[in-house]
Amino acid sequence: MEITDLTPAERRVREAFPLGEGVDFRESEDEDPAQGASWGPERTLRAEVLRALLLDGPVRGDRIAGLKVWGARITGVLHLMYGTVGHPVRLRACHFDESPNLYGARIPALVLSDSVLPGLTAGTLHVDGVLRITCCRIAGPVRLAGAKLSGAFFVNGARLGTPGEVPEEPVLQLNHAEVGTDVWAVGLVAHGEVRLKGTTVGGQVNLDDALLQNPGGEALDAETLSVGTDLRGMRLRAHGRFNLRGARIPHQLNLAYARLSHPGRQALRASSSVVGELWLREAAPIEGSVNLRRAQVDLLHVPPEVWPRQVRIDGLGYRVLTPHLPAEQRLPLLEREADGYLPHPYEQLSTAYRTVGDDAAARTVQLAKLRRHRSTLPPYARLWGYLQDAAVGYGFRPMRAAGWLLLLLCTGTLAFALHHPPALKPSEAPAFNPLFYTLDLLLPIIDFGQEGAFAPRDGYQWLSYLLIAAGWVLATTIAAGVTRSLNRQ
Repeated sequence: MEITDLTPAERRVREAFPLGEGVDFRESEDEDPAQGASWGPERTLRAEVLRALLLDGPVRGDRIAGLKVWGARITGVLHLMYGTVGHPVRLRACHFDESPNLYGARIPALVLSDSVLPGLTAGTLHVDGVLRITCCRIAGPVRLAGAKLSGAFFVNGARLGTPGEVPEEPVLQLNHAEVGTDVWAVGLVAHGEVRLKGTTVGGQVNLDDALLQNPGGEALDAETLSVGTDLRGMRLRAHGRFNLRGARIPHQLNLAYARLSHPGRQALRASSSVVGELWLREAAPIEGSVNLRRAQVDLLHVPPEVWPRQVRIDGLGYRVLTPHLPAEQRLPLLEREADGYLPHPYEQLSTAYRTVGDDAAARTVQLAKLRRHRSTLPPYARLWGYLQDAAVGYGFRPMRAAGWLLLLLCTGTLAFALHHPPALKPSEAPAFNPLFYTLDLLLPIIDFGQEGAFAPRDGYQWLSYLLIAAGWVLATTIAAGVTRSLNRQ
């Protein structure tokens, strides 16, 4: 393109390009680029002119060339598909009439901060530095699937999609991409799905204060996402499913003060994920179900009031629970398991309490597990379970047996002290002792010589039968409880 074909605005940009200097068309720093369609020719640049500069523009050996523009209206399609650009591109606070096409392009750095675009097509884009769409307003999809960014991706403060509209495709497509450092999305507002499926991020993904709106669909689809450090979402608001199935987050998944909402459906899915620490401190109660099946978490900080009414936690493994609470405050969660009674959640909770040395809480959890299991048994087995529970708390409450034995011993001793049973052979019978006679009836493996020497009659005979039967039941349940305790050890 000859120099005579350029408009005055384009000539300014062409002259600044080889020097790496910027051209600012703005009348004030606070003007709104959304009004860019009304900007006149004095600040209008044709996309074909910018393309020619980037692919074959003039350079000077002593300067670093680059495209640096503020506040321009860019008409036509900036078409750099499969192009190799040797200079950084900075088009800040600009208004694009049409979506740029950077599919497969190679660019040292791309900055579109504060601009307004109808969309962005940049799948498999290669950027040697950073990609910035900070505070951009983009009505259509941002297609970055398969992109490779050596530096960071900044999308903080951006507004993607159109409120009230249901987009046909995700508004941010960063799936199967590779980001060398961070994905910085603080304050992002997305009216549609944000897709990070299969993406690898060398540093952290930061979604602090973000608003992800996609009711009835995926607010965030980050299946098999892999990050180097953290995924932050403090004060995040997600309306739609927050999907982290199979994600790898070695440090923190921090959703403190967040609000996850997907009523009647899954609000949080992190099944089969591996997370260092999962934080939902001071978060709002989750609206919708939670799926953490087969997830592995080192530290789990989720207050009881945050959990929804339905959870799936079978196979969830964790080492430490914070804050440390009595078992009675943790147990209701296990009763919300959508698949009914499952032993693993109880075993895992019991193990977590034993890890921190709270054996009493661990025993409480094990007792609750057996009681829950009892409800799944046939009637005859439930009856035997009730007897074990009442007698010794399934072996976790051994002092109950001593209490029952003491009560029966006192009852029998008092009854037989008031009415001595007659001796079977008066000449050979020892002196009657109501205490040891009652012990003989209660303890089946101990013989004090009293039971065989005396024969109670009438109601006292029935009392002796009751003591013998109770003794056998207590002895059997104690043995079962001791055996269970030894097996746990």
